[in-house]
Amino acid sequence: MILKINGSFRIGNLRRYPPETVGALRSALLTGVIAAADPHRKNFYDLEAGDNIFYIHLSPTGTVLLLACWRREPAQRTIPAQAPVPEVRAYS
Repeated sequence: MILKINGSFRIGNLRRYPPETVGALRSALLTGVIAAADPHRKNFYDLEAGDNIFYIHLSPTGTVLLLACWRREPAQRTIPAQAPVPEVRAYS
């Protein structure tokens, strides 16, 4: 699915990632990013943006909690690039 957030939102940076990392997440969410829902946790997602994988929680209050971020290997995709029917979820 593609996850996109419309309007302004706050990112909770729980692990104190550098501002560049938080900025990359914000940019990805504003433009739309490939996302996979965590099958075990409601409102938790893996996002693939460039060489970064983000693990986030979308809280009911509209805050995005950045829980983890890591670099993916260039030849490895953790989230399928092609979904049978792309779904876009936009949050305001």
